[in-house]
Amino acid sequence: MTLLAQNPLDAETKAHEHEDGHQTQLRLWLRLLSFSALVESQIRRRLREDFRTTLPRFDLMAQLERADDGMTLNELSKRMMVTNGNVTGLVERLVAEGLVERRPAPKDRRAQFVRLTPLGRRLFQHMAGAHGRWLAVLFSGLDEKEMEEMMALLGKAKLSAREALSRGELEIP
Repeated sequence: MTLLAQNPLDAETKAHEHEDGHQTQLRLWLRLLSFSALVESQIRRRLREDFRTTLPRFDLMAQLERADDGMTLNELSKRMMVTNGNVTGLVERLVAEGLVERRPAPKDRRAQFVRLTPLGRRLFQHMAGAHGRWLAVLFSGLDEKEMEEMMALLGKAKLSAREALSRGELEIP
């Protein structure tokens, strides 16, 4: 049974029922959300089942993998768009497992630099390879040209949203 047959009236379909002058924008927004939720739920499930880890841990390790010298907890929290408290808890658990190490920042002893250990780097590379294969399967219905077109259109949509925000168009009068 296909997903559509299981749930023929999803939020996107229901949005089509309401004529409010912004139907296309709402349908697009709901399609983006439903697609993102679908992919994210599968990635979360596979990380949990295959590696006994979570998406936030994977994301933190991905940030550290790109920074050979490590980064501060504050930098990590900004890049991950979460609070310092969330990052601190994740780092504590990864340190306890020997996947991440901490050291004082050279110019500010109050700040902590964190980086992947060799074990953490090997584990992340293994997870990242699997993650890439999962995404390849989830996107297998699209060819390279279609993915490039989607990237270009999503980039244009992101720019449009940023420009509208910079003009203050969502401010309440």
